[in-house]
Amino acid sequence: MVEHLPFKQGVAGSIPAALTNLMKTLKFSPELVKLIKNGSKTITWRLFDDKNIKKGDKLLFIQRPELIPFAKALVTDVKVKLIKDLNDQDKKGHEEVGSDKDICKTYSKYYKKQITSETQVKVIHFKIV
Repeated sequence: MVEHLPFKQGVAGSIPAALTNLMKTLKFSPELVKLIKNGSKTITWRLFDDKNIKKGDKLLFIQRPELIPFAKALVTDVKVKLIKDLNDQDKKGHEEVGSDKDICKTYSKYYKKQITSETQVKVIHFKIV
């Protein structure tokens, strides 16, 4: 899947600065890495997107906390909406998260700030390349 990446896989801190400066990166926990690798996760939700991710972007996916690159991906679609407006299409290809209340609770932990159903979420569709 990522044999052509120009760094040694599985070595913490092995991402050259030149590469991360050229490609936008997204970090994922180990349990989500498994879902991405097996193809069941094809959507990620991001709040407060400071990378300005848009359709057509090429991304480098990194496993945290070790910071190990594990895949390259192409963004195939991006939508911005409120958490309360997420629909089945936004959830298909994303790990199960439950109700809007559950989403807010989970993402409040991720981002260490209060998340409500009125918070904007960027729904990012991707495919591994």
